[in-house]
Amino acid sequence: MNDETASNPRRLWRPERHAPIKVAAIVAIAIVAVGSILIAWDLPPFRGGVERTENAYVRGRTALIAPQVSGYVVDVAVKDFQQVSAAQVLVRIDDRIYRARVDQARAHLAAQRAALANSDQAHAARTAALHSQQSASASATAQLERAKADMARVEELVRDGAVSQREYDQTRAVLRQVEAQVRQSADAVEVARQDIRTVDVGRKGLVAQVEAAEAQLRLAEIDLGNTEIRAIEAGQLGEIGVRLGQYVTNGTQLLALVPNDYWVIANYKEAQTSRMQPGQKASFTVDALGDARLTGRVERLAPAAGSEFAVLKPDNATGNFVKVPQRIGVRIAIDPNQSLAAQLRPGMSVQVSVDARD
Repeated sequence: MNDETASNPRRLWRPERHAPIKVAAIVAIAIVAVGSILIAWDLPPFRGGVERTENAYVRGRTALIAPQVSGYVVDVAVKDFQQVSAAQVLVRIDDRIYRARVDQARAHLAAQRAALANSDQAHAARTAALHSQQSASASATAQLERAKADMARVEELVRDGAVSQREYDQTRAVLRQVEAQVRQSADAVEVARQDIRTVDVGRKGLVAQVEAAEAQLRLAEIDLGNTEIRAIEAGQLGEIGVRLGQYVTNGTQLLALVPNDYWVIANYKEAQTSRMQPGQKASFTVDALGDARLTGRVERLAPAAGSEFAVLKPDNATGNFVKVPQRIGVRIAIDPNQSLAAQLRPGMSVQVSVDARD
């Protein structure tokens, strides 16, 4: 080793030493980044009891309004997306034919009631005739008693020779005649009773006809009332699909009504529902409202996975099974007295969080 080498030894590279504060800041940033990732993915040790899903939507009831009668539309009283109250008139159908049917049904009912009243009058007449025949029968019975008494006296006189055979025969003939009159009167009384029964039987049929006519009148009045199509409950209308002058038939969809009653259906993976119960607190953000947050509560869970309600059930026929997490629907009731809740619409996408720690 020469003197130059000894005087200038070779230097080794060493990294620059940072200040302790700078090192601590870098470590803290790294820890925060890793923690944020673990929290975002809900991984241990930050896995908590709050279950989240983006597979959730606002739901509501959509009532399709259709007429029960056919005819031409003469009035459309509402406009697209209008708020309506319960029983408000939406559409009117030409009612002239239905008014005529009501008048016809009323006339038919009046005729049937008149026939029933005539039956009552006939019953009264037959009853009077029965009383008359009973009186005639009583009179014939009295005459029979007198004829029998006359016959008994004549028989005694004939034995004494005071009355001729001719008078005896005449008295006996009168007795036979009165007996025939008594039998005839009894038959007449029975005929009168049968006439009353006939009237009574006919009256039952007339009563049934009156009831049928009343039912026809009620049906005609219902059809007349159905020419005015009204809102079944308060809510907001969809797009109006019917136009003035259009001919519609019963069952034709005219418009849709969405009542002011909304809820959220969140489709969670089956493993996320292990601790979910009705009554637990929930919150959700709505994409259409600038990610505004609203609150609610778990109302109930679906009785089966969504695949069980599918028309075509999944079937693994190849023998290669791949486990796919199923989805369980969770219905969330929206808490009242939230101003933004009035802006919700069925079909909106939401992100739901359920606090399953309770």
